Amino acid sequence: MPSGKITILAIDDDPGSLALVVAAIGCDELEILTAETPEEGLEIVRRRHPQIVLVDLVMPRISGLEVLERIIEADPATDVILMTAHYSTESAVQAIQKGACDYLEKPLALDKLRDRVGRLVAEAKRRASTEELDGELLRACRFEGIVSRSPLMLDVFARIRRVAPYFRTALITGETGTGKELAARALHRLSPAGSGPFVVCNCAAIPESLFESELFGHVRGAFTGATQDATGLLERAHEGTLFLDEIGEMPPATQPKLLRAIQYQEFQKLGSAAVRKVNVRIVAATNRNLRRMVTEGEFREDLFFRVAMVEIKLPLLADRRDDLPLLLRHFVEHFAEAYGKPIDGITRRAEAVLLRYDWPGNIRELENVIGYACMMADSTKLDIHDLPESMRGPSRVDLAPTIELVPLEEMERMHARRVVEHFQGDKLRAAEVLGVSRATLYRLLGPKSPPDDPEA
Repeated sequence: MPSGKITILAIDDDPGSLALVVAAIGCDELEILTAETPEEGLEIVRRRHPQIVLVDLVMPRISGLEVLERIIEADPATDVILMTAHYSTESAVQAIQKGACDYLEKPLALDKLRDRVGRLVAEAKRRASTEELDGELLRACRFEGIVSRSPLMLDVFARIRRVAPYFRTALITGETGTGKELAARALHRLSPAGSGPFVVCNCAAIPESLFESELFGHVRGAFTGATQDATGLLERAHEGTLFLDEIGEMPPATQPKLLRAIQYQEFQKLGSAAVRKVNVRIVAATNRNLRRMVTEGEFREDLFFRVAMVEIKLPLLADRRDDLPLLLRHFVEHFAEAYGKPIDGITRRAEAVLLRYDWPGNIRELENVIGYACMMADSTKLDIHDLPESMRGPSRVDLAPTIELVPLEEMERMHARRVVEHFQGDKLRAAEVLGVSRATLYRLLGPKSPPDDPEA
């Protein structure tokens, strides 16, 4: 929305206060809406989705805190400022905990009001501009279905481009969930066999007794239950690519037959003496250490060297964290379209949780988390409560024993630090919300925050 107006809504049962707000912050680049009742204000929130809402704390029928809760529930990305002539530290802390981004005392100091709103307007414009740029970057950073701008992955892309026209066999290694099949498909599509079939063989999912039949096919009567001829995966991949996923799970008895098929591009169906020719490229993948398996006699050395003529190693998601914002946007767009939901982003607090997470399950775990969150979402932005419970931190019940054992002085220090963190280190703002002097705030924070801190 860089070229559009930012919409601001003020909700207050005092018409004079509303007129003051409009006069103080009104300008051509802003659309200012007003409501004299909580009900009218909530209806405007539902219809217009303002980026910033100013709410009076004390109003008839519905309190400002309840209005705050309903606004955050309807659109978690909304920035809400509470206004009140009845200031208390307790209500300020409660407002911040419920999702307010700021808290102003009445009578409103106009300079302070303009400053607070100006910061939020600038942030809203920055977010809108960033979202637009991220969309362009996402389109520019797609490589054969893979999304990345990480130097590690750009090296992978370059290697795939270089070897795709020539390879006959390739080995893709990496932990579970790093995208090995996507890399295999990229190799296939960029190869001369790209117009042919891409056939997947999950070596870990085929029983050992059926492996040879699945891979090479069989003729009628080859074994009990073989009532008709069957085409194997190798033959189905003729003029294309056979992807052997988790090749480390391939039975030892099948490995020499696969080696011959790779070397001579020929095979025999189970129960048949006839030799059949194929033209197939082989891409194998594994999350196991095949070199160690060779040393321990669990995998044939000659087969390993044959499939590993080209080896491509995929990095962990933890090693390409600069890709996370792009991947989050990619999966939100994907699942929003798949589920038919008008989801267009993630709130800042939910994104902070996702960016801090270690992602031991790599891309697959990230995809599953965003898929689940998009199922749960009931607004246009994914929020913390949409994420799996395991990612939201310990429950209140889990914290209770710890809280009971923490001295009151430490509890005050922890809360003061949380408020300072919320305001991104602005200790002046934190002291205002906490209702204490800056000197008292420094005392609460402890010796790590000296009074001459430049952020003060």
